Amino acid sequence: MLMRIRPKTDLRTLIALLAITSIVITLANTLYATWRVQRMVLIESTLEANRAYATKLAATTEVFFQLAQSQLHYSANQLGKDFDNPELAQQEVNRLREQTSSFNSVAVVDSNGLVKAISPESLMLKGMQLTSQASREALVQRQPMVSKPTISAANNLIVFVSWPIWSNDGRYLGYVGGTIYLKKKSILNALLGEQFYRDGTHVYVMDRNNQVLYHQNSQLIGKTVPAIVSDQARQESSNGEVQLTEQGIAKLAGYAIVPTTGWMVVALKPTDVTLQPLSGLLLKVLKNSVPFALLTLLMAVIFARLIALPLWQLARKASQMDTQGVSGEIGGIRAWYFEAAQVKRALLTGIGLVQDKIGRLKSEVQTDPMTGLLNRRGLSAVLDYFTTMQQPFAVLALDIDHFKRVNDNFGHDVGDAVIKHVANTLRASARQTDVVCRNGGEEFLMLLPATSTEEARVIAERVRTSIAENWVDHVGHITLSVGVALWDTEHNTQEQSLKQADAALYQAKNAGRNCVMIAGQNALVSSITR
Repeated sequence: MLMRIRPKTDLRTLIALLAITSIVITLANTLYATWRVQRMVLIESTLEANRAYATKLAATTEVFFQLAQSQLHYSANQLGKDFDNPELAQQEVNRLREQTSSFNSVAVVDSNGLVKAISPESLMLKGMQLTSQASREALVQRQPMVSKPTISAANNLIVFVSWPIWSNDGRYLGYVGGTIYLKKKSILNALLGEQFYRDGTHVYVMDRNNQVLYHQNSQLIGKTVPAIVSDQARQESSNGEVQLTEQGIAKLAGYAIVPTTGWMVVALKPTDVTLQPLSGLLLKVLKNSVPFALLTLLMAVIFARLIALPLWQLARKASQMDTQGVSGEIGGIRAWYFEAAQVKRALLTGIGLVQDKIGRLKSEVQTDPMTGLLNRRGLSAVLDYFTTMQQPFAVLALDIDHFKRVNDNFGHDVGDAVIKHVANTLRASARQTDVVCRNGGEEFLMLLPATSTEEARVIAERVRTSIAENWVDHVGHITLSVGVALWDTEHNTQEQSLKQADAALYQAKNAGRNCVMIAGQNALVSSITR
């Protein structure tokens, strides 16, 4: 049954496929790189925008508190001059609440915690003693302060800003303070709520204990939420940026600290919202890249044809090397680039010298590193060459006798030295055209081109005798067993000849070693006393 030979792909097709693959990979890599870079740019720009936005709001809030404290400071100075004047006290609280809109309510409290004046008066706290934590803390601290979020006497969640009142002779009289409602309309809501972005960004404010002071969702105000940064990071930097996850949603956050209060203003934007423009961007990149990719592909196909044409013509002529006039036809092929010109020159020059061929076969890949002889790969290349050239040869299969004893008695280093000694002897005994190989372990092969059986026997005997007569350090005398076979193009294959030589070698071993045995002969050719 005849085997069907599969046609091989031509160079033009390979070049075109390579160009198409390169273009597709380049386009895909461009899209991926664009996606990665733009994603990084969008995330980094959003983080920076949120950080800058939070910093701006924190700075605005800081200015507000400084102005509020400045107003309270002024009123405290006025009240300190005539603290027992109820009309002055009421006038100051009304002015502070109505003139600036900084506070939802304002009160003057004496050193015992009694309310001397309050605005609005509808709170009906005048004359009452305040017992809230913020009031007690202001009386104890006797210094300007902004309280923690607390419940007021009117049951509102507030932040209390106060300033102590001192008399001209240095007596502590009480304080003047204003409240900022957290869950109702206040100046804080106006500062933070009117400026938020309309692109999915939202803002909230936390105190030092991560209690929410402001949030667009009023139900979260007063509740404690997880910290977005560590306390150490909060102390080390007044602002920053961080990527976090809230309720399973990835978000990009910028934060900033309000110096006076230690509050943290946080600006957040969902990552998905930030990355929404990416899909449209990639479509634009693809739309602009495809026409150029198609043009490049067309040019690649044309160049593939131009590049492959000389090689295709040379390949056709290479299969007609035995026809007359082929040299002229090859000479007429236009090899317009270097590689094609070199192939053309090689075809016109011919095979080259045998020695050059053998020299190229003895490359580093085909050489046994220990002995410098050809290894099995080198042997295979030589056999292929002899097959191509139809070169008959004799083969000697050689094996060191009792080599295992050498390794067992003297060690592997001495064994390696013995192998190198045998290799050097074989190399010295070989003719210029002979090929010497290490077949593995202590086994060697010699290929003798154009050599008869008798000539091969004489060479084998000379090698065996040379080995047997030489002295090897640490070991003494060693011997070889040799099997001889012949290959020609008519009677057997190379593989059969190698097997015949190997069988003859084993016959020599069985015959007592240190002898030469020829394949197909039953008689011992030569031997010496072991």
